[in-house]
Amino acid sequence: MSKRIAIIQGHPDPAGGHFCHALAQAYREGAEAAGHVATIIDTAAMDLPYIRNQEQWKAPPEDEAVLRMQAVVGAADHLVIIYPLWLGDMPAILKSALEHLSCGGFVMAIDADGHWQQKLKGKSARVVVTMGMPALVYRLYFLSHSLKSLERNILRFAGMKPVRTTLMGRVEGEGRAPQREAWLAQMRSLGAGAA
Repeated sequence: MSKRIAIIQGHPDPAGGHFCHALAQAYREGAEAAGHVATIIDTAAMDLPYIRNQEQWKAPPEDEAVLRMQAVVGAADHLVIIYPLWLGDMPAILKSALEHLSCGGFVMAIDADGHWQQKLKGKSARVVVTMGMPALVYRLYFLSHSLKSLERNILRFAGMKPVRTTLMGRVEGEGRAPQREAWLAQMRSLGAGAA
């Protein structure tokens, strides 16, 4: 059964050419080859101001790029977020894009009785994080802190499940080229399965 997939590419360099860009493209290639519809949202191409108060967060967005992102994510059955670990967290531009995505109650809202409404219920997600350190160090020493925050406090809180994760450690260096190729093949396979 064909699925609609939104791929949020969170590397902040608008010039492209990074491993995160290749991972997003590989996932899309695998998905499209299997008959799914996959759309990449490149956060680096978005010129977004910071959200600085509750009024801005509550207001419906007016920016065309944010409206397009909401439309793509809203129509999707599955969401993929790909980003490099920077200072132990996602890059600021990705965090800003996610804040804008949630504007106007798109991701979660409070009803008239004060109850949270999970607006992304029925969607699944995968988060892919690349890093310079070994993934095991990030998991065991740093306890995957920022990843768990995204997974628990945003995606699951908004009703998404299951939320799966893929960590790719020690991605840089000539000697790691075979591993990078293996990860690209893994992304094509995950895309084919919309997983």
